[in-house]
Amino acid sequence: MQKILAIIRKDLILRFSSPAEWLFFLILPIVFTYLLAGGTPGGDGDIRRVLPVVDEAGTPLSQQIVAELEKSPFIRPELTERAEAERKFGERTIVFWLLIPPQTSQENLLNGEIALEFYTQPNNLDAISAQRSIQAALRQVSLKINAAQFAVQQAESRKPFASAEERQAYFEGALSLAQRFQEQTPQRLEILRAETADPVQYDPRANSSAGQMITWVFIPLFGISALLAYERSSGTLARLMTTPTSAAVFLLGTIGGQVLTAMVQMLLLIGFAVAALGVPWGREPLGLAILLVSGALAAAAIGTAMGTILRSEAQANNLSIMLGMVMALLGGCWYPLELFPAAAQTIVKVLPTTWAMLGMTDLLLRGETWRGILPEAGVLLGFAAVFFTIGILRFRKQFF
Repeated sequence: MQKILAIIRKDLILRFSSPAEWLFFLILPIVFTYLLAGGTPGGDGDIRRVLPVVDEAGTPLSQQIVAELEKSPFIRPELTERAEAERKFGERTIVFWLLIPPQTSQENLLNGEIALEFYTQPNNLDAISAQRSIQAALRQVSLKINAAQFAVQQAESRKPFASAEERQAYFEGALSLAQRFQEQTPQRLEILRAETADPVQYDPRANSSAGQMITWVFIPLFGISALLAYERSSGTLARLMTTPTSAAVFLLGTIGGQVLTAMVQMLLLIGFAVAALGVPWGREPLGLAILLVSGALAAAAIGTAMGTILRSEAQANNLSIMLGMVMALLGGCWYPLELFPAAAQTIVKVLPTTWAMLGMTDLLLRGETWRGILPEAGVLLGFAAVFFTIGILRFRKQFF
């Protein structure tokens, strides 16, 4: 056991002797996961464009305008200060904002003496939609006020009001009634949305987390071939075989150390995905553990077999990166497998990355339990058995 631990420690020191290793071990996987996931947690949040609104009037009319803007399917008003809106607009961090001037009142609206100020960056298509939403909100508010004013005029033509207070009270009652009628107005246009299920089950957060984890974990496990090639070309392996250290101890230390490192890497990436992106990795921990172990063993077995075939460390490094990237791309780690042609979907089942990705998306997207991912885990363990057998037999043939 001490010899195995010594080999693991030696390999870890060699691997992380360069600070650049952390770039590939943790930094790049996190960056790619975050970018491909869209940078934000998913969910059913408000996806409307934010419209900064500066309300300098603070009148019932301005509040009604903001309330109507809230109903827009395109923009979401957010009250802010004028200085803040002007600063962000000058820095081009916002593309439009709305100013409700102090003279915005019901009396001025009826007299046509108010004008909202809408500021927009040039040549912005979203600003056109925002402007139309503002116009629609103003039209709805104007309709209610005009209806209430018309009701006041009709009542006054039949019997004058005794005082201005009575006239105002009648106006407010008519305005409330007009607003209630407007809310109860039936829709003249009914929109029916298709209920056709999307054949492609895709969540950018889940797919990105699973795909990038497979990509960046499989490549260094394929890199076991570079470790074996280095030990062989430097003569270290030949000298080691002359000591009481057996081949089994050497292989257990070399392969076991890399597999354990891969498990730590995967747990770190899963922790990031859960904390930063809200990916539900913890929903089925047993199934996840089965997939992680079987996937790591499959990749390590391929790396072991490659290490007994390739002649030099440089050759092994280059082939590990190329093979890892190609397998990840074809296995659906960077692009949903369902979008591949039917023939391609069948062909790529010869790759372990395909089965690893299928198992992880079964857990994350299709709600499978640990029993549901056993076929994928079984195929991955089959890869491990085949390639470990090839690697061990070739290793024994080379040194015994």
